[in-house]
Amino acid sequence: MKTCNWIKGLALALCGACAGGQAAADPVRVFAAASLQGPLDQIAETHGAQARISYSGSGTIARQISLGAPADLVLLANTDWAAWLVDQGHVTGPAVSVLSNRLVVIAPAGAPSLPQADAQTLAARLGTGRLAMGQHMSVPAGQYAQAWLTHIGAWKALRPQLAETENVRAALALVARGEAPLGIVYASDAAASAAVDVVWTIPPDTHPTILYQALALTPAGADLLAHVLTRGHVFVGAGFVAVR
Repeated sequence: MKTCNWIKGLALALCGACAGGQAAADPVRVFAAASLQGPLDQIAETHGAQARISYSGSGTIARQISLGAPADLVLLANTDWAAWLVDQGHVTGPAVSVLSNRLVVIAPAGAPSLPQADAQTLAARLGTGRLAMGQHMSVPAGQYAQAWLTHIGAWKALRPQLAETENVRAALALVARGEAPLGIVYASDAAASAAVDVVWTIPPDTHPTILYQALALTPAGADLLAHVLTRGHVFVGAGFVAVR
């Protein structure tokens, strides 16, 4: 009987050790703006802990976090959504500025550059097609695009021809597949696809500053964020802009 009890105790101890090891190996849960896909995957692979990254539009991510989605680290493509999460008490700050980017107009590969960027020129290139961009109410790339189109006086004229997507990579895909003659995305997105060409680089002073911010919600998230911040050259190599 004593031997049987000893065996049971050993089995329970081993089960407890296995459970503890499994808990210690739980992946770091990351919610990240879709435009970060690629370089962030590469950086996460060089970190000691495994990461499980969910990519989406920043507005969608912010709403998921506000509804209690479990996360260790959140990376958003603008300051407004990060500030909203902090102001609403869903996370504790401060937000950490990580990266910047550029906004560009793209077309299917081989298309000629735009001679200029105004409502008439864009409308002529679009014809009966649509202008692909992120949703202007929730996707940062779409918000920046709206600001630029408003700046050049093209927003009202082109709004009926918009193809608004749930994230900027979806807008890139529409142009890459030839389903939209033009799109507005980040320079890093354009660099990630050989199926598109940049036909106009949008001046940065025509829209709010593009700034990616991160919020670490747990020690595991803070550890991964510290690692990300030491790998800025990977993002720059993918077309992002370092924060000065």
